[in-house]
Amino acid sequence: MDYNFDEIIDRRNTNSLKYDFAAERGMPADLLPLWVADMDFQAPPEVLEALRSASRHGIFGYSESKEAYFHALAAWYERHFHWELRPEWLVKTPGVVYAIATAIRAYTSPGDSVLIQQPVYYPFSQTIRVNERKLVNNPLVYENGTYRMDLEDFEQKVVEHGVKLFLLCSPHNPVGRVWRREELLALGAVCVRHQVLVVADEIHADFTYPGFTHHVFANLHPSFRDLAITCTAPSKTFNLAGLQISNIFISNRELRTRFVREIHRSGFSQVGTMGLVACQAAYAHGGPWLEALKSYLADNLSFLREFLKERLPQIELVEPEGTYLVWLDCRKLGLSEEQLQDLIVHKAKLWLDSGAIFGPEGEGFQRINIACPRKVLEQALEQLSQALDGGVA
Repeated sequence: MDYNFDEIIDRRNTNSLKYDFAAERGMPADLLPLWVADMDFQAPPEVLEALRSASRHGIFGYSESKEAYFHALAAWYERHFHWELRPEWLVKTPGVVYAIATAIRAYTSPGDSVLIQQPVYYPFSQTIRVNERKLVNNPLVYENGTYRMDLEDFEQKVVEHGVKLFLLCSPHNPVGRVWRREELLALGAVCVRHQVLVVADEIHADFTYPGFTHHVFANLHPSFRDLAITCTAPSKTFNLAGLQISNIFISNRELRTRFVREIHRSGFSQVGTMGLVACQAAYAHGGPWLEALKSYLADNLSFLREFLKERLPQIELVEPEGTYLVWLDCRKLGLSEEQLQDLIVHKAKLWLDSGAIFGPEGEGFQRINIACPRKVLEQALEQLSQALDGGVA
């Protein structure tokens, strides 16, 4: 089947967070948005048809998933990641950030230390702080155009702060790393040694570029499985974020019981009907659509790479290994954080994500979402080029 990812779909006046809430977010209304991590593409046709069918029925009562739902998940993860799931491991939540917050409350107490690796997805730090836990940072090291983990510092921080829980971002948002097997094995060995639980946010697992392979942390070693809470969702892969459905896998019975108990404390029971319908259809039938999409995104990345090289050499691409979120190093522009934001927002008329929100290590960087039609990406880059041509003072 041919999929038209070049089609520009007007998302304004649909209550889209990306397009309709600039004023509420303190931004000018005329910005071109390439910030939040949803895509400007329709979901797979099979998903849309499943939702239409459910809608035609016309009754939206309390719903749960049957065996076919789990089988769709299990077949997907076996086929793509060689991970054999068991039904009892599955806990459904309305989102990965909700699951992370639940894990923090289930496995730690106020004042306990939770470790992250900044620059990293900013709800990690927000969720730690709002739950009154101590944030411990093991910064990623940026050298020779790429990022790596500092495992010596990681272990030192674990010991010094008595870290109970680690939030792993894999593939990494925003820096685009797809962690190698040996990196994850070394990281996991430290966590096993010091009995640190690992909440693995693997929501971007399906987005890797050619030559890179995502490894499910819990599946790398038997000892990892007992300390891992694996967070997955169809929301990034199939553009379903607004349907509020995530699938969390916890093989350790005690950890799963504590997690579910914390969910019950929050008053949450079932996920939404349409999320269940869309998720099952996506994993059962969305493979061809995803492969076509990944090819389109790879072409978008190539376009971005060449544009920067030819027209914006002062902005460096941090070459992504995964995700459709691209990390741009703007430090050679020689601007302060405030000047850089002024350039992006008021001169280029773009809404990107400032690197500073991902932690102090992100200052001087910008995150751009390339999951959009090529003409939209081209327009955004032209606006940035024209803004720079006009001077950055």
